[in-house]
Amino acid sequence: MPVSNWITRSRNILPIGLDIGHSAIKMVQLVIADDGMRVLASDRVPVDWDAAEGDARRRMIVSAIRQILARGHFKGRDVISAIPPDKLRITSLRLAEAEVIHADKTLRKEAAHRFGLDARVDAINYVLAGTVRQGDELKNEYILFATDDKTIKNHITLLEEAGLTPTGIDAGPCALFRNFERTMRRQEDRERTIIFIDVGHRHTIVVFGRADEICFVKQMAFGAARFAEDIAAKLEITTSDAESLRRKMRTGESVDATTRRLVVDTLHATAEQLAAEISLCLRYYTVTFRGKRVERAIMAGGGAHEATLLDVMRHHLAIDTDMAAPLQGPDLEPDKAADNLCELSSDYAMAIGLSLKGSRPSPVATPGYDSCPERIVEEVPS
Repeated sequence: MPVSNWITRSRNILPIGLDIGHSAIKMVQLVIADDGMRVLASDRVPVDWDAAEGDARRRMIVSAIRQILARGHFKGRDVISAIPPDKLRITSLRLAEAEVIHADKTLRKEAAHRFGLDARVDAINYVLAGTVRQGDELKNEYILFATDDKTIKNHITLLEEAGLTPTGIDAGPCALFRNFERTMRRQEDRERTIIFIDVGHRHTIVVFGRADEICFVKQMAFGAARFAEDIAAKLEITTSDAESLRRKMRTGESVDATTRRLVVDTLHATAEQLAAEISLCLRYYTVTFRGKRVERAIMAGGGAHEATLLDVMRHHLAIDTDMAAPLQGPDLEPDKAADNLCELSSDYAMAIGLSLKGSRPSPVATPGYDSCPERIVEEVPS
């Protein structure tokens, strides 16, 4: 997509938000201008991550990023990306009030123990999710994010090989929440809990948020690819044939009635599985944080476009469930040159949240435990 052609007296161009997905590489760059925040550029290249492994997969990702950069739509090469979901460890831990004074040391030690990490070297961060009652005692519940140092270094090397300058590395759930945090600024919104669900190709991220706080996070190895895989298994065909069959049905092409019914039933059954997992998250949250009612769910990611999933999710969750519109908000409106991005905005939710990270001031070296960590590791020196 071409760079915006509007003119303003002053503007602050944010880093590129890079979402390395299993089915597409997506990049978005935002700019803060006199009249608010706008989309400067966006682009995507489809990839088939599952078709390659190891060095071949790495070369494919690097090639896709270079292809986007070669089109010349983006300004600069500063980038913020996220740790791959399969490399990001997440857990929760409760501490008594008396333990809060030593929370940083305790949480890092516990994360290192649970994940087999070295607290002195590996990246560990955390957020305070809220206060919960455990028996007769009130405790603070924390969400821990961690990854090993080797993963960080490999990720940085990949970005540099692609011609980018990494200025920060984020945790995917934080980027997703940051995207929608801007829309929760009215007082009535700040008192509500909203579920943010990003259905990617291979993973689904679930984040419960209230005001400027993340309250619950879960990553699942269950994504949009399961729909085609389950159809393929049911009809005893390849996944590519299953995808082709779904495209025919979406475009109204002729498909025999028996096959159509099998596909519809399989899509519904698969959607039921994912909805059931998210319902368990909702049940945990309502039991843990009593009195904090969940009022709405917002779905993002490529898998959110599956109409069957949206209908099933509404039925299971029994709350308002809608498609994401991350480009809407009091300070972020799409530029006229970004009209087609509006239609795909739910796909770009993660990339937009990553670019938005560049609008925040750098955190102190020792992360606080009362807000979403601004990066899973310290800012990368240029």
